[in-house]
Amino acid sequence: MVLRSLFTGAALATDISVCEMQMARPRRAAKKETAPDSLDGARMLVVEARFYDDIANALLEGATRALKAADVTWDLISVPGSLEIAPAIAIAADAAKAQRQPYDGVVALGCVIRGETSHYEIVAGESARALMELAVALRLPIGNGILTVDTDAQAWTRARPHEENKGGGAAEAALALVRLKRRLAKRRRR
Repeated sequence: MVLRSLFTGAALATDISVCEMQMARPRRAAKKETAPDSLDGARMLVVEARFYDDIANALLEGATRALKAADVTWDLISVPGSLEIAPAIAIAADAAKAQRQPYDGVVALGCVIRGETSHYEIVAGESARALMELAVALRLPIGNGILTVDTDAQAWTRARPHEENKGGGAAEAALALVRLKRRLAKRRRR
C-alpha cells in the first residue's frame, strides 16, 4: 500500500495497493421528499446583524429564498452586531410566547471579520456560544448563519446566494430542526 500525503508529497510503500488520503468533504444527505404539511403554519424569526450591510443583504437574500421555498412566514429583526443577535432572539421569543404566537425556529445572520485585535475571538466565540445555549435552553431550533472569517473575500464567498449561500444554509438548518421537533412531538402524543 502506498499512502501519499497531499501536504508533503511523502509516500510510504508496501506491496498491497495504492491509496491516496484526502481531506474529508462535507456530507450532503440525499434530498428527501417531506410531507408537504410538515411546516404548515410554521412561524420563523430572522435576526440579522447589520454591521456589514452589504454582506448582511446577501445573507438575508439567501435565507429569505429558503424560507419562501419552504412556504413559511417570518419576522425580521435587525441589530447592530453579532453579539446582539442572541439577546434579540431571547427578547423576541419571550414577547412572541406572551402573545401566544411563539416562533417555531430562528435564523441568525451576521458576519465577524478578523481584525488586528483579539476582539474577533470574543465576538465569534461568544455569539456562537450564546446561540447554542439559547437553542438548548429554550428547545428552540436556531440556524447559525453568523460568518466568522479572516477576510472580506471569504465573507463574500460564503454570503452570496449563488456561491456558498450560508444564509440559505442557516435557514435550511433551522427548518430541518423545526421538522425534527414536530416529528418527535407527534411520536410523543401517540
